[in-house]
Amino acid sequence: MIWLWLAPLILALDQLTKWMVASTMVESQSIPVLGDFFRLTFIHNRGAAFGIDVGSPLLHLLFSLVALGALGWVFYTAPPGARLLRCSLSMVLGGALGNIVDRVRIEKVVDFFDFGLSDLRWPVFNVADTFVTIGIFLLIVTYSRTQEAEIPAPDPHPPGDLA
Repeated sequence: MIWLWLAPLILALDQLTKWMVASTMVESQSIPVLGDFFRLTFIHNRGAAFGIDVGSPLLHLLFSLVALGALGWVFYTAPPGARLLRCSLSMVLGGALGNIVDRVRIEKVVDFFDFGLSDLRWPVFNVADTFVTIGIFLLIVTYSRTQEAEIPAPDPHPPGDLA
């Protein structure tokens, strides 16, 4: 199962960075890295991606586990030559696992990447969110390329063509 090694690597990187932030910063602390544009801001997020709230922590966990199972099934059933598909699924799996570990361990997710200008800020996120986003983008690219490959080329000699 080539590419599956990527998921535990992402999980480890995610958990290491969250541990570093939680052990060296206090909640709501913000450290400028590139001025106001990029800061490390330690927060706890009880919501889903980018703080979207879909209910109780248990509901978030159940939703995450169902999505994880679906991703695992797609990975398992993917054609052997689908390298980009397997790579992107591994990224999403690793990121999802990183946030699931937080939800099981502390019932919320540690976030710390903070980008924006002044009051116009992107929601604070983490390494797991980054890989989930990249993985989903690659899945879209993979499936769009698959759809293009399945569209038959126009027949250069349609019926009734005398050439």
